[in-house]
Amino acid sequence: MRVENGSVTVDEAGERRPHGELVAEVLAVLWSASGPLTPVEVNSAIGRGLARTTVTTILTRLCEKGTVVRIRSGRGFAYSPADDAAGLAAGRMRRELEREPQRDLVLKRFVSSLSEDDEDLLRRLLLDAGDDR
Repeated sequence: MRVENGSVTVDEAGERRPHGELVAEVLAVLWSASGPLTPVEVNSAIGRGLARTTVTTILTRLCEKGTVVRIRSGRGFAYSPADDAAGLAAGRMRRELEREPQRDLVLKRFVSSLSEDDEDLLRRLLLDAGDDR
């Protein structure tokens, strides 16, 4: 079902849920797992009574984006995260920066919007990264 502000999923209880929220739940289940999970296992862990195809579609799309990796498991696939949450956020930040022709301006505005604590942390991280080179 489509609505103006994005896609939604309706579970067996008739509750509407934003698509992004469901993707976040799927990723949380995969991050907490000790190994790859099948769509049925992910659906069971979410515990919302979603259609099997809903979870499979989400996992397939995440795989196409490189967010999760899949391996053959019987006649289907099992999925695991390609990176942790921090790695995914860092990748999104890097991709956004790469799209911008004025990288210096974007970085300047980003740094100027940081809290003092985050600015200090960024300085320390940059110094540590420089020491590793």
